[in-house]
Amino acid sequence: MKLLRAQTAGFCMGVDLALKKLASLIDTPPEAGAKARDILTFGPIIHNPQVLEEYAAKGVRVVNDPTDIAPGATVVIRAHGIPEPVRQGIKTRGATIVDATCPKVKKAQTLIASQARRGKVLLLFGEEDHPEVKGLLSYATAGAHVFGSMDELERLELPHGPSYFLAAQTTQDEQEFLRIRDFLKARPGAELTVLSTICNATMNRQQEAMDMAALVDFMVVVGGRESGNTRRLAQVARAAGTDCVHVETADELTPDMVAGKRTIGLTAGASTPKTIIDRVQKVLESF
Repeated sequence: MKLLRAQTAGFCMGVDLALKKLASLIDTPPEAGAKARDILTFGPIIHNPQVLEEYAAKGVRVVNDPTDIAPGATVVIRAHGIPEPVRQGIKTRGATIVDATCPKVKKAQTLIASQARRGKVLLLFGEEDHPEVKGLLSYATAGAHVFGSMDELERLELPHGPSYFLAAQTTQDEQEFLRIRDFLKARPGAELTVLSTICNATMNRQQEAMDMAALVDFMVVVGGRESGNTRRLAQVARAAGTDCVHVETADELTPDMVAGKRTIGLTAGASTPKTIIDRVQKVLESF
């Protein structure tokens, strides 16, 4: 059996920066005479349960409501970002905010806010319940429609009159986004501004997964099940016609999964630690 490992597998820049900010807070002792720092993250800082368990063991707590924040606490904003009204709510609690929002997400927020100030309505390609999407929508002050697929978009009633602009969750499928763009531009009398908000790292990962899927009999995608970019890597592999399994850890692997397979591809989401990927590779090779 031959195993190919994606070069792009593992932490992206945004995840790495967020975790470094959190680690720096943990490793910096309080000033002499000061009480121990109460470190919170607003929502899970990234979508990987194993990483979250590690930080919980170090005393980092996750909160999801500003009213749960005590004055003087240090609150780290998750890599996915948060809605602007929530940020204001955290400020009113007297907390110190450390913003670990991914720079790519921050850029998308800024671009959306700029278009909304011109009175344009957002058409957002993304997962409605995803925390990043909830944050992005808070900047669409002139109105917004969210859809997760072309089918959902086609079912939307988009009245003529408003000016629209199109954006995407940063971890969405670029090829699908281009199809959506072309569909919207073909509408009679359509005026559409298109924002480029899909992260380059996401596009590179998806392209490598697509290329790898064409070379292997079976794909293994590693990462948290709540991670949208990880789920999409598995979707890309399956769309290429290659059998694929999505696992969080090596414990989910069995010899039966790879029985009879000659070549296996291994990739991982942007919030998957290298240690977990290495362990999955070791177990696969033992099979």
